[in-house]
Amino acid sequence: MSNPFDSAPMRDRFDPELTEHLALPILRQLYNNWFRVTVNGIDNLPEEGPVLLVANHSGTIAVDAMMLMVAVHDEPEKPRHLRLLGADFMLNTPIVGQAVKRFGATVANPKDALELVQRGEAIGVFPEGTKGTGKPFAQRYRLQRFGRGGFAALALQTGTPIIPVSIMGAEEIYPLIGNMPRLARKLGLPYFPVTPTFPFLGPLGLVPLPTKWTIEFGKPVETAGAEYDAHSARDVFALADSVKKTIQATLDGLLEQRGSIFGD
Repeated sequence: MSNPFDSAPMRDRFDPELTEHLALPILRQLYNNWFRVTVNGIDNLPEEGPVLLVANHSGTIAVDAMMLMVAVHDEPEKPRHLRLLGADFMLNTPIVGQAVKRFGATVANPKDALELVQRGEAIGVFPEGTKGTGKPFAQRYRLQRFGRGGFAALALQTGTPIIPVSIMGAEEIYPLIGNMPRLARKLGLPYFPVTPTFPFLGPLGLVPLPTKWTIEFGKPVETAGAEYDAHSARDVFALADSVKKTIQATLDGLLEQRGSIFGD
């Protein structure tokens, strides 16, 4: 049986200098002044070495991934670049796809993920995928299915620690109240969102609501020498489910403590 992690090297287009001088300064304005992000548990992020940051996904557009990228770079004493594993449709989109690759994103497949682990990178994983970003507003902060547990298999086979990350605030920036599936199919998108402002207000409807965000980094889940068997599908799913439950429990706790979605 062939190993799904054995394959040719990835074609990495990440440009750290462009990221630091173009992407991060722009995103930092949203992070600090629009969403006013509060970060908890940043000390749980290792200063170096491979780590999988597994987070909930939401917000119609993947702004949460971009804000997590800023947090990983700006909040620790030693900045790190977050290497995001993205959906094929996003990375293959003209112009946008090329830009996000330059800013560190790559295809969410075993080959590329393994190479990032071998390089000792901090890797951002959103197992819900478009099921998370495209869920209706009524299902906000309820985690969707965690795919096939690929991140758990990778972690177990390489002994890479997992950090559960809970992101509060992204669900309300573009409240999803509808979908246009026929238009989405024509455009090659998983969904075409309808929000209270988009597409009715045109480009103005793309301005996100200024919700107050919290990003919480959980305690690392060590996988080296863990009780899970890396070659057991049951154990892989069990680990993935355990991480999912941790994120959900943290989100539930943050919701209980939350006041206005726009902060004080």
